[in-house]
Amino acid sequence: MLGLSVRSIIRKVCGKNAVQFYQMKTLVVTTRWQPLERLNVRREKYTDASKYKGGKLAGQRQKVIASENDHFVSEDDETLQGGDNRTELIDDRDYDSVASSAMHVTKQILNVQHVVIIQPYIKWGPRKNPTKPELLLQEAEALVRSLPKWAIELSLKIPVETLDKRQLFGSGKLEELKNIIQTRQESGTPLTCVFISKGTLTYSQKQTLEQTFRLPVMDRYSVVVQILRLHAVSMEAKLQVALAELPYIWSQVKDQDGSPKGSGRIFLSDSQRQMLQLRERKLRHELATIRSHRELLRNRRRQKNFPVVAVVGYTNAGKTSLIKALTEEQSLQPRNQLFATLDVTAHAGLLPCKLEVLYMDTVGFMADIPTGLIECFVATLEDAMLADVIVHVQDMAHENSAEQRAHVERTLARLMHNGERSLSPERVINVGNKIDLVPNPAGLTIECNDAKQPTYDRLHLISSQTLVGVHELLLEVERRVLMVTGRQRIVIRVPMGGTEIAWLYKNAAVTETAADPENAERMLVSVVITEAKLQQFRHLFIRKRS
Repeated sequence: MLGLSVRSIIRKVCGKNAVQFYQMKTLVVTTRWQPLERLNVRREKYTDASKYKGGKLAGQRQKVIASENDHFVSEDDETLQGGDNRTELIDDRDYDSVASSAMHVTKQILNVQHVVIIQPYIKWGPRKNPTKPELLLQEAEALVRSLPKWAIELSLKIPVETLDKRQLFGSGKLEELKNIIQTRQESGTPLTCVFISKGTLTYSQKQTLEQTFRLPVMDRYSVVVQILRLHAVSMEAKLQVALAELPYIWSQVKDQDGSPKGSGRIFLSDSQRQMLQLRERKLRHELATIRSHRELLRNRRRQKNFPVVAVVGYTNAGKTSLIKALTEEQSLQPRNQLFATLDVTAHAGLLPCKLEVLYMDTVGFMADIPTGLIECFVATLEDAMLADVIVHVQDMAHENSAEQRAHVERTLARLMHNGERSLSPERVINVGNKIDLVPNPAGLTIECNDAKQPTYDRLHLISSQTLVGVHELLLEVERRVLMVTGRQRIVIRVPMGGTEIAWLYKNAAVTETAADPENAERMLVSVVITEAKLQQFRHLFIRKRS
């Protein structure tokens, strides 16, 4: 047993229960010991909120429900939640070698890459993309720039009749591309890979292109997976990315009775196939466990009666920046990157009526991402689907903002179709962000390219950087929250120093108190309260008096 940790020895000799006992002992004897109350995983922290024009009180001790990707950050908590098994799933050398062969992705993300980007686009016909080829190429370049030390050496947009040809491009165009790449290499430009900006390349397309260019070829699936690997911080995000890789790997695996020798498709031994199958089962099991934990958190929020506002939008539209502007949570650090947020995180904010709400920061959407890749992140979007109000953030400085908005609405409609709630217009607030980067923001309007898709309400123009329009948006969020959740503002007359006022502070949002001018022994309390709590108040205090 040389080289084994104490934990591994105990597991081998005494079984899992003994390991759990050992873990409990570790909590007591190590210098990292924390009070046993930490075993009750309650992520709440407090921060001072400065005075805000929308009605926040200066110095208000604002309760912030911390990020839900914070479940397993603590080493002790991660151990108690089965963190060892999850770490072994992520750090698997046998799997890494298979993934590297199939996807050309490795854990050495910071390695220098010199990339040729080729953006194919259909020239005409019903399958023509409504987005201009130049904008498609810009998005492909933004994907590459999201990876540190990846340099773009050459960018090309190539018209094609269809994306389904065996070699993708015509023979003449393929030879032309080969000569362009060879000429660049002969002139001394280092080229290490070719990025074909298509959702997923078929096996035959990838094989033909690699043989022609004599360079590794990557599609959008494999590049996005590389970005997700880089930005995955929480254990849940890492597990989701790991699961998202498997469908692509299986598509590149040679059948057992399969293709001829030298075809280029990777071959897996029986043990490697079993390893992938077992890995998929374990990943789904672990994610199901985390999903159950997320459901517990949602139930806790329901018990505390927190209204939930989900902030959704195209990747890099400014969702995190907007939440920072609405909550004034200084710990939030927005990044100008694609897929910077992979976890749904909760951030508490105070509405002008002093009602506390939770803003949910979500995974960004992106066009031309394979379904198998998106499906692995559906669980993290459940909070958005079940939110009371949805704020759809749009980048008004982007030339393709209308198509980005339409893509998000189509995706949300599909998700809501299978969910518990419908995407009713009263739940959606459209927000046009980054107007500080628009020359003429007064001329902005909301447009809909797809006649089948609904146009939701008017567009609230804001800048999360300069805070222009943020106060007005906060008032609109308050109006929608009160309407959707059935809350109402009323004034209740209660006895001075009675139990009624304490009950109201605990079960409603008390916005103002004042002495009753007609009775010195009573006070007037302005509250925001649900119908259910109001009936409970009447039952506890009013009926008893009568």
